Amino acid sequence: MPNTRFLFLSLLGFGAATVPAADALAQAINRQAVVERHKVVTTTTDSLASLNVGNGAFAMTVDVTGLQSFPEYYSKGVPLGTQSEWGWHSFPNKEAYKVEEAQRQYELNGRKIPYTVQVKTPERNKQAVDFLRANPHRLQLGNLGFVLLKKDGSRATIKDLKELRQELNPWTGEIRSHFSLEGTPVDVLTVGHQQQDAVAVQVKSPLVKQGRLKVFLRLPYPTAQWDDVGVNYQDTDKHQSKIESQREAMAVVSHRLDADHYQVAFGWNGKAKLAAGPQPHEFVLTPDGKLDVLEVSARFTPPLEEKMQPLSFAEAQKSSVAGWKSFWLSGGAVDFGATPDPRAKELERRIILSEYLIRSQETGQFPPQETGLVYNSWYGKPHLEMHYWHAMHYGLWGRTELLQKSLDWYLRPEIMAGAKAIAQRQGFEGLRWQKMTDNQGREAPSSVGAFLIWQQPHFIYLAELVRRDGGGAAAQKKYQDLVFATADFMASYPFYEKDKDRYILGKGVIPAQERFKAEETFNPTYELVYWHWALTTAQQWRQRAGLAPNPKYAAVLQKLSKLPQAQGVYLATESAPDSYTNPEFKTDHPSVLGALGMMPMTGQQDAATMRRTFDLVWKDWNWPHTWGWDFPMTSMTATRLGLPDKAVDALLMPIKTNTYLPNGHNFQDDRLRLYLPGNGGLLAAVALMCAGYDGSPTKNPGIPLGWNVKWEGLKPMP
Repeated sequence: MPNTRFLFLSLLGFGAATVPAADALAQAINRQAVVERHKVVTTTTDSLASLNVGNGAFAMTVDVTGLQSFPEYYSKGVPLGTQSEWGWHSFPNKEAYKVEEAQRQYELNGRKIPYTVQVKTPERNKQAVDFLRANPHRLQLGNLGFVLLKKDGSRATIKDLKELRQELNPWTGEIRSHFSLEGTPVDVLTVGHQQQDAVAVQVKSPLVKQGRLKVFLRLPYPTAQWDDVGVNYQDTDKHQSKIESQREAMAVVSHRLDADHYQVAFGWNGKAKLAAGPQPHEFVLTPDGKLDVLEVSARFTPPLEEKMQPLSFAEAQKSSVAGWKSFWLSGGAVDFGATPDPRAKELERRIILSEYLIRSQETGQFPPQETGLVYNSWYGKPHLEMHYWHAMHYGLWGRTELLQKSLDWYLRPEIMAGAKAIAQRQGFEGLRWQKMTDNQGREAPSSVGAFLIWQQPHFIYLAELVRRDGGGAAAQKKYQDLVFATADFMASYPFYEKDKDRYILGKGVIPAQERFKAEETFNPTYELVYWHWALTTAQQWRQRAGLAPNPKYAAVLQKLSKLPQAQGVYLATESAPDSYTNPEFKTDHPSVLGALGMMPMTGQQDAATMRRTFDLVWKDWNWPHTWGWDFPMTSMTATRLGLPDKAVDALLMPIKTNTYLPNGHNFQDDRLRLYLPGNGGLLAAVALMCAGYDGSPTKNPGIPLGWNVKWEGLKPMP
């Protein structure tokens, strides 16, 4: 039923306290003031407080010096990564491992279906699994830092630096760093170019003229481990690097690793020389000592045929300032500044820094990995079920051009071919989207990922967001074939139970809540709703294309299983009647809430039952054993249930995995010190809180009473 409190306030004229019309807001929000009140300032060597510059397809994370002078010190914090979307490497497949060696037949619903999993025996197959999971892996492209020399000629450590102060201005993308070494001040300005994969710094210090400040590039070797923080300086004989060319104010370094090759092009002011450093695969740029200002740029590229030109610091700075201003003035904006509730200030900080982090690391042409362009997690590979959390918020913030950049990856022939091969191998129609993959769409073995299905409707959801946000007929034409192919799999996947005259999802499924055994599990609540929504939406796309409804879609929609429930609440999955009594089933993602939160009302859900489910989960869930996007998901459910205070409290719940560090990163644990799906989820939840959803009975359904919130450019959620 409608939220009568909000309706009552609106009738009394309190609508302005919760959001006036968008036209009025367009002049009300000083976007620069909102962004710049969340500058990040640090005065310590906290290894979790590192900052980054980037353009969405390339990013570099820096320490308190403004470059990557002490990468090993930060290796257990937020590491000093340099990564690009094109930088991948594979070790030679000398044993000729094949993906078929990682496949196992499962007896499901009366037939055998092969899945690409982490088989343990025989040893040859296990080795194949290990190789295929680790290759290809994303590369750490290099450490770019300062050689800082003390008066006695010894190299300074991070503990020798005093008077530390560093500031990131998200409005311009500039990082200003100040420190002193033995009483001598150093001031550094760091920027990232917005069109080139390049970083540039300007250093002002007497140390430059004294010959006590130089710039180094050190090239690490990939670890082929689950993570890679870019400090593997071993295996020096397994890769090759050299100064490929050098001329006035420019030099090019070449790095070769097996079949992979990339370059780093330096540019600088004044006179300086690049030479091999004291460590293997290290190169040091030494100024001639005539200036106390040093400007250096480093551009990372795959091998280029044309002659590379030096990039000046001024060019990079101009690009950064203009690019970030354009971003912040585009799409939506939210201003909580007039709200005295202390929760509002922290929520606004998380919003601004999440926008900065995702824009700088996750707006390239490929689905991103969980840890963006900082360090590898899961070998640097993207997970397509996370693409929703990484990118869907752009469809709600009026920035679908950024969403389309990675959405168009699905249109690539090799990606579609990979998805089609999985579906055909398993006896289904259409395209079954990969889970753990790489830029080329290859499926990596995963005993969990192979059975996930909630990534399947994502393409339809994301395409629908583009269509709704001005894409119209052009989006329909561009994406409709893939929408239909995605839905074709979704219509062929459910199993028809003749005795119950219904279609079920599973067996052979692991829900978004990854706590259930694939062979036993069927009818997870959230996936049932998502399946219904996506097939219904695909039918609507067919109608707009002038096509008749697909009879297979219609048959599944008509007889898709009802949502499983017991004792007045929805179960996680029909096969788990002990969803709330088995302690294990009260950990991980409470994705049952996604059935009304991530999803709208589809005719399957009962609001009262979902409210009881929400109350039970809120009270009894094992929240310390959750992930960063669980809190935005919970907030979204609260918003749709008309519980605005709970919507805010969910986003700020004091749980470790809901920690947002001073730099804005969503900390999870010692393994995942940052987790960008949490940041993306937060932005989606805030858009829903403000702009609402289709059929929302009130304005600002997730904004608490008494909050004075301004917003503009946000779009309702489906």
